[in-house]
Amino acid sequence: MKKKDLIYFKELLTARLEDLECRAEDVAFALRNSGETSADILDQAALNTDRNFMIRIRNREYRLIKKVRKALNKIEKGTYGICELCGDDISVPRLKARPVTSHCIECKNLMEMEEQKHMACCR
Repeated sequence: MKKKDLIYFKELLTARLEDLECRAEDVAFALRNSGETSADILDQAALNTDRNFMIRIRNREYRLIKKVRKALNKIEKGTYGICELCGDDISVPRLKARPVTSHCIECKNLMEMEEQKHMACCR
């Protein structure tokens, strides 16, 4: 991968990490301060639904933070943009579409086909 591409992805991922961490702090703060309760059963159910939704968002963002950190670590180690499965280069357009990916499009397609086969046989 060209040095200018690595710089681009490092800046992109760093900005994304900062944004995610900031939003994660906001969600965590909201969760800590959402000690609302209601005597009405329907209102309490709505509050619980909102709280559960925020927890799911927080978990999803936490997993993405881990992926972004992993990608930044790969940049530092010089392994960013290399497919973890086959060892080939991941195309720059694929990395632009999904900067945290660790598989080339061919391997990802094979993985998804295997997953679909597994899902079909387990039904």
